[in-house]
Amino acid sequence: MTYHEFKPGKALQPYVKHYYVYESTCDAAFEDVVFPCGSMEIIFNLGSGSWLTQPGQEFVTTPAVELWGQVLRPLAVRSIGRNTMLGIRFYPHAAASILNDRINQFNHQVANFGDVMGKEVHSLHSQLTDARSWTKRLALVETFLLQQLSLATKRLNKIAVVSDLMLKLQQQESFDTMETLATRYGISARYMQQLFVQYTGLTPKLYSQINRFQNSLQLIREGNSSLTSIAYECGYADQSHFIREFKTFTGLTPSGYAIANSPVELAASLVGQQYEGVLIA
Repeated sequence: MTYHEFKPGKALQPYVKHYYVYESTCDAAFEDVVFPCGSMEIIFNLGSGSWLTQPGQEFVTTPAVELWGQVLRPLAVRSIGRNTMLGIRFYPHAAASILNDRINQFNHQVANFGDVMGKEVHSLHSQLTDARSWTKRLALVETFLLQQLSLATKRLNKIAVVSDLMLKLQQQESFDTMETLATRYGISARYMQQLFVQYTGLTPKLYSQINRFQNSLQLIREGNSSLTSIAYECGYADQSHFIREFKTFTGLTPSGYAIANSPVELAASLVGQQYEGVLIA
């Protein structure tokens, strides 16, 4: 199993966190669990294997081009066969730059991006399948995203407001109420909340919780701090609050989590060891 991340071109850097390539190199099947991360993704399946998710009682095969909405709770996944996947991971506010729909309608589901965007996506998938280099594939994706971005000019100002709001919510030491933040933009707190849900799929409170959880998850993976220290550093009221929220997002306690039990996360932690990184100018 290999994983690598690629930097987007300059024009897309405010919107795309990174592209990534994931490949399972043997036929053996495995299962894993995806946790909430605050970002939406588009994934092109280019291999001969199958990728499945379990939104309910049964596993469901994902479409050739997946649109991942905001994951709100642990989501089981299964890989069967030799999968090759090219992913686009957006910043929390940025999937709205290419989607006309309200983002929250995609929450906790893997939609068919071809159905959402039409024949242009099916054509792109065919081109990516036929391309023989990752440089060519990434260039095709960049061209598609830039075309979509050029059509989103009316939404970009509101998206910028939401982006700025997210930065404020991440600054725990200077956290303001929604009313105070809304006043800075000359709008009501209710309208600000509506904007946030429309363009991220999350309420400001849930976004803050997921961001805090992800910070704690990273510290646990690094293994240099006690759970008590992590709880304090990430802004939890106490350790019991930390444990309760961590379990909501993972199904595990912090002490019960181990990256070695997650094949996908383990591969991602070795990023850069399998590929030469291709940076798009």
